[in-house]
Amino acid sequence: MSLRDALAAERPLQVAGAINAYSALLAERAGFRALYLSGAGVANHSLGLPDLGIIQLADVLTDAARITAVTELPLIVDIDTGWGHEHTIARSVRELERAGVAAVQIEDQVGAKRCGHRPGKELVEAEEMVARVGAAVAARRGLLVIARTDAATADDTIVRARAYVDAGADVIFAEALRTLDDVRRVTSSLDAPVLVNLTEFGLTPQWTLDELRDAGVAIALYPLSASRAAARATERVYAAIRRDGSQTGVLDDMQTRDELYDVLDYLSWEAAQ
Repeated sequence: MSLRDALAAERPLQVAGAINAYSALLAERAGFRALYLSGAGVANHSLGLPDLGIIQLADVLTDAARITAVTELPLIVDIDTGWGHEHTIARSVRELERAGVAAVQIEDQVGAKRCGHRPGKELVEAEEMVARVGAAVAARRGLLVIARTDAATADDTIVRARAYVDAGADVIFAEALRTLDDVRRVTSSLDAPVLVNLTEFGLTPQWTLDELRDAGVAIALYPLSASRAAARATERVYAAIRRDGSQTGVLDDMQTRDELYDVLDYLSWEAAQ
């Protein structure tokens, strides 16, 4: 299924964040129709770094290629600000499309970016972001271009998003909206699908699908929900083993060996050896 097909089949389209190939398989088994590779996910979980524009194309490409190798679900990939200028944006799009990525998401922060739900964000001029979007659109063959804006208000979001749509963006990622009224204003003002980021512990509430549907949202993104839960579970297991000298007290919290084998179709691989 292509990303366009997924958007046509489900509104809002629920997109699950997957930080690696195995989590992508689990999301597919749960019934999601599309996946998302977060730049923060790559920085935090693959490299142990904060989400401050430190990662590069090679880091993201490695994780993206591993995910597209194990699932046919369309994968949206966060490319932050494009890692430099129009040429690096174009190269990123071409490399990721060769790796089987369905869409790239590019944002309008300055190169030394911050998490979208942190204070102190700085945006480039709208004209520079228009050039970023244009470079991505010109370089692609079939993938979708998602333009993210970190504008501070709904009014600024609408002004910038219209310019990005005119530059060829297929979807608008309206980051850190605070109210459903703001969401409705944005979706009703744009001739393009709108993505809302439902990341936890940030500025945007965890709205329900019905609320998002009524507000005209096309894509509901859960970028790091599973990885946050996995990190907390990992902390608890390590603490228990260190405290108790055994893992027996946390076995019920673990996926079993048979369950792992089922996800991986291990026995079929083994039989083919």
